[in-house]
Amino acid sequence: MTKSTKAALLSGLVFPGTGHLILNQYPRGLALLLVALVALSVLVVTAVKQALAILDRINSGEIALEPGAIAEIASMPVSGVGDSIMNIASLIFVTVWIIGIVDSYRLGASQEK
Repeated sequence: MTKSTKAALLSGLVFPGTGHLILNQYPRGLALLLVALVALSVLVVTAVKQALAILDRINSGEIALEPGAIAEIASMPVSGVGDSIMNIASLIFVTVWIIGIVDSYRLGASQEK
């Protein structure tokens, strides 16, 4: 397997920036890792906050303790600032992931020459 293919697969299947790290491109790899981790942490924290809000509604008796009722509430779109933050964090995460794949493949191909 060539360096470019291995780097692109690592960036695509493991985490953004890992392909750069095996190509010894540490500043780029760490930058991609850091941005992806921040975006992912924003997504996780927001999802946990939403889950805790649903749990509070279950504990207060507002939502019945039935899988169908919980699934219905969980699938409802959230509006407001939290929704915008989730959208921006998702966009950043996906963009960094794509950049990591393409750039690691490009760098690997240039190192093979």
